[in-house]
Amino acid sequence: MKIAILSVSKKGYDLSFKLKELLDKDSTIIKCDIYHKDVKNAFNLLFYEYDAIIAIMASGILIRSITHLLESKTTDPAILNIDDNGNFVISMLSGHLGGANKLTVKVADLIGATPVITTSTDVNKKLGIDVLAKDLYLSIDNTKEILHFNKSILEGKEVSFTVNSNGNYDYLFDYLNNNTLEMDVSIYFSSRINDGEIEVECDNHTIILRPRNIVFGIGCRRGKSCEEINEAIDVVLNDLKIHKSRINMLSSAEIKKDEQGILDLAEKLDIPVNFVELDKLGLFESKDIQKSDFVMSKFGIPGVCEPSALITAGFDSKLIYKKTAFDGVTVSVALSK
Repeated sequence: MKIAILSVSKKGYDLSFKLKELLDKDSTIIKCDIYHKDVKNAFNLLFYEYDAIIAIMASGILIRSITHLLESKTTDPAILNIDDNGNFVISMLSGHLGGANKLTVKVADLIGATPVITTSTDVNKKLGIDVLAKDLYLSIDNTKEILHFNKSILEGKEVSFTVNSNGNYDYLFDYLNNNTLEMDVSIYFSSRINDGEIEVECDNHTIILRPRNIVFGIGCRRGKSCEEINEAIDVVLNDLKIHKSRINMLSSAEIKKDEQGILDLAEKLDIPVNFVELDKLGLFESKDIQKSDFVMSKFGIPGVCEPSALITAGFDSKLIYKKTAFDGVTVSVALSK
C-alpha cells in the first residue's frame, strides 16, 4: 500500500513524521510520503497517486476537500481522518475494498489512538463479501452486487460458495474456517466452475470471484537452501495473512536460474518459477522499487526480487510487500491487476 499523510497544523505535521517513521518499518507499506498544507491542491494530486490518504485535520476540511473527487468504492483510495492530538483514527472512505478499516486499526495501534469504524458488517461482526475478496486478493465480477450481498449477510441469510471439484482452494477453506464469524456458509463442488474461480450465491444473487496472480520475487546469496528460502516466504505469508496455496508463481533474475534452493522450492510448492532476462530487468522502470547500487554495479540491473516480481505479475501490477531481507534471502510480492 502506498500512503500519503496530509496535515494542516504544526501538531499535525509533527504527528505525520511520527506516523511515517512507524509505517516505514512495515513491509506491506510500499512507501509513505508527507504533505503539508495547500489541502485542496494536494488532494487533487494525491487522490489518484496513492492507495490511502491519511488526513490529519478537522473532518469538515477533509470532507469539503474530497467531495468533488469521489467516483466509486472500487476506485477511490482509502481515506483516514486523524485529529491533531492523535486521539482518534476514523475510517472515512473505502473501508473494505480500499482497505481503510484495516489500516485504521493498524494506525490507531501504532499511535495509541482509538479506531473508529462505522461500516455495518464490521460493527455487527459480520464478514462482508468485499472484505473476503480484498483479504484473499480476488476480483469481483459485479461490484454492484456487493451492497445486496452484505445486506443479506447482515440479515443472516445463507451464503454458498461453489468451486471447481479439481481445484486447490485450501486458502479459501482456511479463511472461511477462521473468519466466517456469524455468517451462515455452505460449500459445494462442481465441474461446471472454471478452475480457480469461485461462484458465490446469496438470496438468489450471484457473483464470481477470480484470483489475481500473486508472485513472490526472490533474491538470495549463492547456496541458500530450499529450507532457508521457504522460512523467509513463511514469514511473508504470515505478514500478509495469506495461505501458501495462494502463491501463483515465483520469480527471480536469470542469473539465479541455476540456484538450486529456488528450483527445489518451486518443485516443493508445485508452482512455476520465472527467471527474468537481465535486459528486461535493466530496462524496467518503477518509482516503487528499492534500487540496489551493488546489484546495479555488478549486473547492470536495479534489483532482483522487486522488478522480477512486477515483470512476472504483468502490466500495471503492484507491489504488496516491499523488498525485505531475511538472513541472505530477499523477498517481495507483486499482485497482478
